[in-house]
Amino acid sequence: MAATYSKSSPYANTGLYGQFLDIMTNRPITKLASDNLYTIDKVYHLRPDMLAYDLYNNSALWWVFAQRNPNVLKDPLFDFVAGTAIYVPTMTTLITDLGL
Repeated sequence: MAATYSKSSPYANTGLYGQFLDIMTNRPITKLASDNLYTIDKVYHLRPDMLAYDLYNNSALWWVFAQRNPNVLKDPLFDFVAGTAIYVPTMTTLITDLGL
């Protein structure tokens, strides 16, 4: 049985084990040449939710940055520091990959 999280949640494809979440089912983000290389600005320091809102109009998509850049953002919050270069997926990619 799948959990009842929204499509923008990293847990949307994770099942339930009784009343608890099962082991997380990863939601990969496709790496495309059209992804933009973005250097995190100081206004977004430790705030991936704010960047997600500004780019996608949905702060719940904060986790896609870590999912798209696993070697750079090992910790999705504390590695999200000003001056770090990350790849940012397009909204079209997120619509395709996440079914938004």
